Amino acid sequence: MARIDYDAVASGFEEGRGMTPADIVSWRETLRPYLSPGRVRVLDVGAGTGVFAWALAQWFDAKVVGLEPSAGMLLEARRRRRHARIEYVAGRAEQLPLRDASCDAAWLSTVIHHIDDLAACASELRRVLHPSATVLVRSAFPGRTDHLEIVRWFPGAERVIGTFPSIDQTETAFAMAGFAIEHVVDVPQTSAPGRRAFAERARRRADTTLLHISDDEFASGLARLEAAAALETEPQPIVDRLTLLVLR
Repeated sequence: MARIDYDAVASGFEEGRGMTPADIVSWRETLRPYLSPGRVRVLDVGAGTGVFAWALAQWFDAKVVGLEPSAGMLLEARRRRRHARIEYVAGRAEQLPLRDASCDAAWLSTVIHHIDDLAACASELRRVLHPSATVLVRSAFPGRTDHLEIVRWFPGAERVIGTFPSIDQTETAFAMAGFAIEHVVDVPQTSAPGRRAFAERARRRADTTLLHISDDEFASGLARLEAAAALETEPQPIVDRLTLLVLR
């Protein structure tokens, strides 16, 4: 079960967590070695509002299956990011509604901590992917939070991330299905154009880490962030680094 009620936050998710193509453009070059333009069908597990589904379709001329268990998020994806090469479908990672060997790659973006049974997900991915297909996992991992702005202002967020699957745990779960880690890299992305915008997003508390710290921790962190944002005269982009695991 997801750690956040995405049906409840779907309508305001873009304002709290949304990203533009410019924000995530660094991922294009990072993923290029694993996705051949025009010749891949990518399964986007936990597609949310379709940010990366749309990007993958645009960047690589890929056919994308955007799998999402939340009806609210599916509605937003279909409304905001319709695309001729994207099919949005309802479903869970542990029981994929796809034929055997029907996809060329899988993309799991900030979703593995919401999956109840990661080993079952890995087994299902092994079933629906072609042999030698790549699984691309984008996530915040325990012990790799030094470059996350949210941890700077809300230290309790690091404690929450500490409950997410670690790289070792992810590796173990996928090894049971025959996958092995091929590459690990931290990738920069723009999380907000400046502190004021970052504070506005944080106020919405649409992030799993902010929902799972105490109200006092949240209020204290937000007060510090807003005080710093009030002093901002020339906004500087907030750049975070998330980790990409490449499994094959």
